[in-house]
Amino acid sequence: WLMSDNMHHQWLLLAACFWVIFMFMVASKFITLTFKDPDGYGAKQEPLILTAVTKVENVHVLGEKHWPEEFQPTGKAFSGNVIRQPLVHMERLELLGNVCRDTALRNLSHTTVSKFVLDRIFVCDKHKILFCQTPKVGNTQWKKVLIVLNGAFSSIEEIPENIVHDHEKNGLPRLSSFSDSEIKKRLNLYFKFFIVRDPFERLISAFKDKFVHNPRFEPWYRHEIAPGIIRKYRKNRTETKGLQFEDFVRYLGDPNHRWLDVQFGDHIIHWVTYVELCAPCEITYSVIGHHETLEDDAPYILKAAGIDHLVSYPTIPPGITVYNKTKVERYFLGISKRDIRRLYTRFEGDFKLFGYREPDFLLN
Repeated sequence: WLMSDNMHHQWLLLAACFWVIFMFMVASKFITLTFKDPDGYGAKQEPLILTAVTKVENVHVLGEKHWPEEFQPTGKAFSGNVIRQPLVHMERLELLGNVCRDTALRNLSHTTVSKFVLDRIFVCDKHKILFCQTPKVGNTQWKKVLIVLNGAFSSIEEIPENIVHDHEKNGLPRLSSFSDSEIKKRLNLYFKFFIVRDPFERLISAFKDKFVHNPRFEPWYRHEIAPGIIRKYRKNRTETKGLQFEDFVRYLGDPNHRWLDVQFGDHIIHWVTYVELCAPCEITYSVIGHHETLEDDAPYILKAAGIDHLVSYPTIPPGITVYNKTKVERYFLGISKRDIRRLYTRFEGDFKLFGYREPDFLLN
């Protein structure tokens, strides 16, 4: 009888333990559901967004657990060491990191964070944003966004076109205008981004804009830079027509192009490599947008920076960002493989770092 009574008590005790464990699990689940962040990028209403927990250095984005209050990031996409991004943006940063570590490409992927680079980076202190300018990829529109955020104008529509690139009047300070310690703080703690596009298509855009159409009336491109390139690189000296794309390609692919670049000054930024402009292997950028997917990338960048409720990226005309393979092939038709290969060698770092394929006409 005593043995039966002991077993009865043991069963009661065991049942009580199971009941306590069950109630703990229910309470834990309730707490999780109650305090889950509905605005997070991994929220159920956004099925195309991937939520990932990754060490910051693995995705090439700076982060610290304890930041000074005045430098707390404003972007919702960043929370301590937890980075929530769509898969495509994580893949871009991962590719960038891998290529940066490739010693065989070091000369093409690394540069010094010089004043030239710091001059390319525009600052929005109010919202803790740094934007590196890469000409011929829609930078004018991003400048307008930052001008509004800095408070110089209340809306993008109000900004006169002649003000956008006037750095004395547009209210956009360059990173180079700050002291060394202030530069380091901003590079370490601000949201940083820039935009890229297919390197060869960008060169075609620069050639057309500066030497063919020249819509902003910048006469030095036609009357100073073009003659300098023609004198040095035109094969048929009897030709009297203006700068041809073949001349431009030969100049850009020359390993000794720098001596001419110095004479041209900062005007060369329109065809300088992304590596030289933004130092992507030295500065840890938060997001790298692609011109070809700007319709998706622009809203994401605004949201990641925490400013999507304050400003919108200007409407993109249909088809303007689509890569035009036929146009690229037409421009390079008739140019020697040697000259194209030398051009590719110079811009190979840009192709590799940002996932652009080597052109088919170089593989045939």
